[in-house]
Amino acid sequence: MSSKIYSVELSGLDGQLVEIEVDTRMSIPSFSIVGLPDAAVMEAKERVMSAVKNANFPLPRGKIVVNLAPADLKKVGPRYDLPIALGLIAFSKLVPSNSFKDTVFLGELALDGKVRPITGILASTEFARKQGFKRVVVPKDNAQEAAIIKGIEVIPVGHLKEAILYLNQQLCALPIVPQIIEADPTATVDMSMIKGQAQAKRALEIAAAGGHNILMKGAPGAGKTLMARALRGILPDMTQEEMLEVTRIYSVVGRLPKSQSLIATRPFRVIHHTASAVSIVGGGSSPMPGEITLAHRGVLFLDEVAEFPQQVIDVLRQPIEDGHITVSRAKATVTYPAQFCLVAAMNPCPCGYYDVERHKGRCTCMKYKIKNYHQRLSGPFLDRIDMHLEVKPVAHAALIKSVAGAETSIEVRKRVNKAYQKQIARFRTHEITRNAEMNTAQIEKYCELDSEGKSMLHAAIEHCNFSARSYYRAIKMARTIADLDSEVKIQPKHVSEALQYLYKKKF
Repeated sequence: MSSKIYSVELSGLDGQLVEIEVDTRMSIPSFSIVGLPDAAVMEAKERVMSAVKNANFPLPRGKIVVNLAPADLKKVGPRYDLPIALGLIAFSKLVPSNSFKDTVFLGELALDGKVRPITGILASTEFARKQGFKRVVVPKDNAQEAAIIKGIEVIPVGHLKEAILYLNQQLCALPIVPQIIEADPTATVDMSMIKGQAQAKRALEIAAAGGHNILMKGAPGAGKTLMARALRGILPDMTQEEMLEVTRIYSVVGRLPKSQSLIATRPFRVIHHTASAVSIVGGGSSPMPGEITLAHRGVLFLDEVAEFPQQVIDVLRQPIEDGHITVSRAKATVTYPAQFCLVAAMNPCPCGYYDVERHKGRCTCMKYKIKNYHQRLSGPFLDRIDMHLEVKPVAHAALIKSVAGAETSIEVRKRVNKAYQKQIARFRTHEITRNAEMNTAQIEKYCELDSEGKSMLHAAIEHCNFSARSYYRAIKMARTIADLDSEVKIQPKHVSEALQYLYKKKF
């Protein structure tokens, strides 16, 4: 006789059904787990035996064999503790034989029988619902997260005894209301705090509305970092689908705040220049998401981008273009989403004062050093940046000027949200939401230019020798600028403004 219980293994952000088969036979007492378990799963036998014993439930006698099927799928983590324990208890006839039907079990056990939270509950619950299961038994601390998924009953348990009581219909599960913290419209760095820099603030508004990448270059103290952090306060509100996407990612990596079951604000990830390529794009023996995936539907900020190793910068080229990253290792190949807005900042030279009028003569860098400094960012990487912005130091008169009456982040965000809603309506039949994500066919369909706009664009492309990628990026920016101006068609003025942000090589 054997018992069968269902659980879920995660491969990246996708779930796979696991059947946990528990069997016993009269033999020398032993406990073995088979089915390609990792170290955490192998150690489950010690946790399970102590938990069952301390909860005053009998253990089967003889040899115990636990099989995790399919056998060729790697099983990772302590999520199988609870179902294994229930499978052992089932031999004592303490639960009905049909109580495991249509139910998925997830949870780690403490030695005293308490059920501890695990990672990846949201993705696991969503997979269980899609597979047709009617209910999922989860740790009590994960219940609000699981309750986000509609169409499946969530049973929270805090102790092994509670799970047995529920299976015997002696405990009624109460409705769970997910705790959602609404997005705070008040930004830490408000746009009104930025003095001067009218063009830069306009560029940030365009980047926020259309999801365009932006590179700011300027002297130290010009306000590059301040403006990048102000971008966080003008990003458009997330849709329900985007919230679920981001929450699923943070749940899998175990970074979902305990007091929050659904992430309602766009991620803003700041990366130090000592970060490795693996930490940015993801990887490891069991591939886990990197910073570009944690920044999905949000912003990835690279301050002092020229200080990053060139190989680290170049690994961003493919994710920027495709919106996802495929991490291939010997044990697994996993694809993670990576649709982010890249914001980078750098100085004009190693000392920071080259070609800065206010600090004329202060730069001591040799010409070849300046050239080498700029060449740390390869041409293919720069060609994937939509907006290239020269940030000049603010005049002294503007610094001492009062910020009273300056436009706030809330006011800018209203325009950004309005433009974003236009994009959602435009791409409702596509798998994209922002102008920056359009492919060539979508550009041809939604970005029609008049004859004057085409002439202006072709003249600029030919004069500056822009690439084909830059050509299409200019059109996508023009579409975003038109959305901000509430224009249905792209006007020549929109094309003209977009062209001024394209990269022009100086060295």
